[in-house]
Amino acid sequence: MSASKPIIAAHIDLKGFPPLCERMLHILDLMAATEYKAVVIEWEDMFPWRVDKRFRCETAYTEEEVARIHERAVSLGLDVIPLVQCLGHMETPLRLADYAHLREVPCESGSLNPLAPGARELVEEMLDDVLSHSPTLRYVHLGGDESWGFGSHPDTKRYVAEHGAGGLYLHHVEPLLKKLAARGIRPILWHDMMIDWDDESLKRIGAQADICVWGYHHHPDTTRKHCATKHMKRFHENGIAMWAGGAYKCNEAGPLPHPSSMDVPDRAVRYENARAWIEVAERFSFVGMIATGWGRTSTDCTQSVPIDGALDTLVGLGLAFSHGAVPSAEEIGAALERCGERERFERVSGALTRMSAQRTAAWSTISNIEEMVATARFDPRRRGSRTLPLRVATLNKQLAALKASAADFSAACADDTALIWRERYAAERIEPIERAYERFAKEIERYDRYEG
Repeated sequence: MSASKPIIAAHIDLKGFPPLCERMLHILDLMAATEYKAVVIEWEDMFPWRVDKRFRCETAYTEEEVARIHERAVSLGLDVIPLVQCLGHMETPLRLADYAHLREVPCESGSLNPLAPGARELVEEMLDDVLSHSPTLRYVHLGGDESWGFGSHPDTKRYVAEHGAGGLYLHHVEPLLKKLAARGIRPILWHDMMIDWDDESLKRIGAQADICVWGYHHHPDTTRKHCATKHMKRFHENGIAMWAGGAYKCNEAGPLPHPSSMDVPDRAVRYENARAWIEVAERFSFVGMIATGWGRTSTDCTQSVPIDGALDTLVGLGLAFSHGAVPSAEEIGAALERCGERERFERVSGALTRMSAQRTAAWSTISNIEEMVATARFDPRRRGSRTLPLRVATLNKQLAALKASAADFSAACADDTALIWRERYAAERIEPIERAYERFAKEIERYDRYEG
């Protein structure tokens, strides 16, 4: 590692399967016990927003609960780094009709138009809201990533043509950076919007903020994606202080219809990625390393990988980033045992693992049934073998097993997560399969016999 040891931070994304306050406090205990020194809290709709109460979800923390979370973190020696979105992932406010005029693309609520009157003011109000609930802070994360509509509005397109993408981005964020600097707070921003900037813009941002280079599935030395080493070299050459962004849970690749709805982390990928960041962090003397944990891959996506099903990778990345090597499964298990978390983790992870396997099997059966229905539709001679009804019966059994595992999972989390999130998590996984089964059950008579 670098001569100055990086700050090891854990990230918790509260917009998907958020823990109750008491559980959040115990998660902070676990983070501190496994050598994290900071926690990046992506409050999103769990924050008790004053700027507009409609930004809150049904189970948002109270102001008193936010204060308790801060107090526990400070008592544990964890720096709190709140994350307030400033450009992309702005669905929480921009989905509301009152803020639709601030969208970069009228029909999309994810990207803020940085030139729209009132856009920066909205971010400033949200930032002030979070700061008013926070203790003394060293860092604030302003997000700034994945603004998919950036530069597509006629006004922003003209601005980019004249001043460049970096010019538009800086026009929007520099007042925010100066606002934080005046309070002695160093801003952090995700890097992906900056990879094509000119050197002058990179130097300007580097003088005012740290940049977190994130990538969850690839080694920077071998990928061609946004986290490629060549981009870090340019950042370094332009005087930018960098953090690494790995992940203990995120959008895992897998056989399900979409990786945004996975139930368990892909541990091999998580640790392989962690090893990559350990190598790169030493080369560029990173300021810090963040183990991110995403509750949703984006604000309006399905809930995925609950944190209690990823405690082992949370612990594993904390120890790996702190010591420069991924710990063994036995060491991770022992750490969970010392913290009194092993039994809980095994119950939750076991139920989620069964759910994942059952969903995979059910979607495979659905795919097979769809193909058989198509075969029967185009070639009626293939009907009547009873194979199709047997496949539908198999799907019904898989659905019943999935419901049982979902009930086990909900019971294992009953003391830690509000019922509404447990019900929604199960429904997001069960209902699509249930609907497919009901459709097949209705259609089966049509393809169950040969009418030559």
